[in-house]
This record gives sequence, structure tokens and C-alpha cells, in this order.
Amino acid sequence: MITRDLIRTTLGTAALLAATVLAAAPPQEPAKVGFVYVGPVGDSGWTFQHDLGRRQMEANLQGKVTTRFVENVPEGADAERVIREMAQGGTKVIFATSFGYMNPALNVARQFPNTVFMHATGYKTAANLGIYNGRFYEGRYLSGVIAGKLTKSNVAGIVASYPIPEVVMGINAFTLGMKSVNPKAEVRVVWVNTWFDPGKEREAALALISQGADMLTHETDSAATNQAAEEKGVKVFCYNSDELKYAPKAQVGGVLLTWGDYYTKVVSEVLAGTWKSGSVWGGLKDGFIKMAPMSAAVPKDVQAHVKKLEAQIVAGKLHPFTGPVVDQDGKVRVPAGQTISDLDLEKMDYYVQGVASRMPGK
Repeated sequence: MITRDLIRTTLGTAALLAATVLAAAPPQEPAKVGFVYVGPVGDSGWTFQHDLGRRQMEANLQGKVTTRFVENVPEGADAERVIREMAQGGTKVIFATSFGYMNPALNVARQFPNTVFMHATGYKTAANLGIYNGRFYEGRYLSGVIAGKLTKSNVAGIVASYPIPEVVMGINAFTLGMKSVNPKAEVRVVWVNTWFDPGKEREAALALISQGADMLTHETDSAATNQAAEEKGVKVFCYNSDELKYAPKAQVGGVLLTWGDYYTKVVSEVLAGTWKSGSVWGGLKDGFIKMAPMSAAVPKDVQAHVKKLEAQIVAGKLHPFTGPVVDQDGKVRVPAGQTISDLDLEKMDYYVQGVASRMPGK
């Protein structure tokens, strides 16, 4: 006959056995998260900012993840090899942080459907490959406004990496911002066709200064442009990182890229099983970019104006590419009263009026 005491004893024994099994189960190992970098980590620049994001994410998810990175990985076959080796090693999430890693990441993603791949600045996705980018052009526009107010020569120079849409839209946004407050202003561009080469970047910066530029910025990954500006006594805007230590007198502002919150979000979703592939393009509103502090060389009224414009961008009331936007050949690219679409931004291959240089190959 089954009694209450027997039931209690049986249930108690089952609970004890379950507790014993749980106690004996090995703790779950932290998930492996990998990062592939196009340049050296260093102490400033594009790769440095991504590595700051990696470290922040690892600290936020302490005990749940372990991270590793490989730096100085060329875009192409080497990138595919590194990404594949990470996937073969059981890495759960892999962040490929340069434009030229897009096809290598896509190729490996097809072979490892249970690994999540994230590619920065690209445009191709898959079921297990997502893309993310920053609306860097928002900060570029605001930097251009400062440059337009401060310039005495009415010439600004940009040291540029590769003529891809991400870089071209930054050049154009800077130009539009500059001309919005100074119709006489013009922008000149020197392409170095590399992401990171301090020697080439310095030569390009000096060439722009010799052409009359008294405002400089860069779409490259080292602080060579900033150092050249400091040496020659012209003003400069940082990019990627706050590079004030390289140009304490020359730096007047700039654009900072911040990735830590987003990396934490992505990895948390993967661990929870809620991650889905897609495209994320975040700007000032989303915390993907921030403005560097403006120096005392920027008059108070200019600082107030720039902060007002920044608030309007965050609120969605101002878009740097609001028409009329006219290219340097006189063609209307964005009619008056309209705002450029993200699709058109992502394929931008022209300079706006105000850029004195010509696009490569045109």
C-alpha cells in the first residue's frame, strides 16, 4: 500500500539524486569570440577602437566569454584563412572588422552554419552573417561646419584610404558641412590606397598643406596626419580615436567610433539564442559615434551652433545629405526638399560641389 510517507521518501530521494547530478555536471565553458583586425591594435585608430569594444564586451560578459584577436590581417586570402581557423577552433562569434573581409567572411560562413559571423561596413548578409556600420558621415558633417568657420585659407585637406562609398560619403559630408557656413570653402583629397601606412599618410598630409590646406582630417587609421598638422601649425580633426596626444595644439575636434555596447548586445543575443542576421547602421543617436571635445580654438558661438546641429541630427530633424545636393559636374543628386536614401548612400561614387579634387578613375 502506497502511503504519504513513502511518496515523500521517494520524492526526496529523486530530488537528492537530481541535486547530485547537477552538482557533478561540469560548469559550462565560456563561449569563444574572435576578432579579425586589418591593422595593429596600437594606441589609436580604427583597429584600436574595435579592440576597446572587444575589451568592454569581455568585461561586461565576464565569465561567459573568452576573446581572441588576430591583427594585421590583409584583406583577401589571408583573411579567409584566419577566419576559417577561428571557426574550426570552435569560435562561436567572429567579428570581421574591415570592408575587404566581406567575401572571405561570407565564404567561411557558408561552411560553418552554426557559427555567427559579423562583418563591419559591408553589404552582404547570410543566415549566419550579419553586417554593421556607423553613420560616420554625421560626425564628418559637424567637423566640416567647424572647419568652415575656422579656416583662413578656405581650403581643407583629407587624407583618404580607398575610394569606397563609406569613405566617399565622409568626404562629401565634411564638404557639405564646411560649405554650409562658408560658401568659399573647398576640400582637396589625396588617396593613399591603404588603411594603415603612416609614411604614406604623412606624405599626403604634407602635400595637402603645400596646396594651401589649413584644416586637415583623415579617413585612414594612423595618427600621421595629426602629427603632420601639429608639426606644421595647421588645424586637424581626429578620426576613429581621440588623437589629442598626437596634436595637442592642432586638434580642434573630430569623430570618435565606439563599438563596445554593440558588441555586448550581439554576443548576449547569440548566447541567449535570440540573435538574427540583419543590417545595423548606427549613428550619433545610437552611440556608434561620438564627437570629440572641441578645443578652446573653436569660438563659443561656433561650439553652440555645432551642438545645436548635433542635437538636430540625433532628433532626426537634420540629415547632412538633404537636397539640393549637386555633384561637382553640376548633376543634381538629391533634389531640393528631399533626403538621400540609405541605398544611394551605400553606393555613393561621386564628389559633391566643393571638392576640388577628382574621383579616381573619372
